[in-house]
Amino acid sequence: MSKEVVTRRANDNQYLHKDFHGALSVGLDYIAQRFGKDAVRDYLRQFARAYYAPLTDELGQRGLIALKEHFEQVYRVEGAEPRISLTDDDLFLELETCPAVMHMRKEGYPVSPLFFETVRTVNEAICEGTAFDAELLDYDGATGHSIQHFFRRPS
Repeated sequence: MSKEVVTRRANDNQYLHKDFHGALSVGLDYIAQRFGKDAVRDYLRQFARAYYAPLTDELGQRGLIALKEHFEQVYRVEGAEPRISLTDDDLFLELETCPAVMHMRKEGYPVSPLFFETVRTVNEAICEGTAFDAELLDYDGATGHSIQHFFRRPS
């Protein structure tokens, strides 16, 4: 009997982490119940500043194009098609539905009332220390529909 050896690498597979969002949502509720809403924002800010430090550096060096490229790549992996409008001073990103929220709803996971902070607080943290800031203009907790605005801070 011959033996067949199959060699695979992690990047040979499509990477999806949809169930991560369900765990994150439960974690946000846990933090909020035990320590309050500000603790949720502090946690997300601390995480984003560390995890997205390379993106923050790119934003500082290259401007909003760095965010556009980042979001295009992230949402391509997630299976979403954001509408993005970019100028030198503004980036608008609109998602019809958030893949994470829709996955959680489909699978019956609870969606934290603070899940929108994974957009608002994380985006603000990514912009910290750069010439840019972020605001969440619209968010629908039922679908995750959002309108996000990144803009150059006034001088």
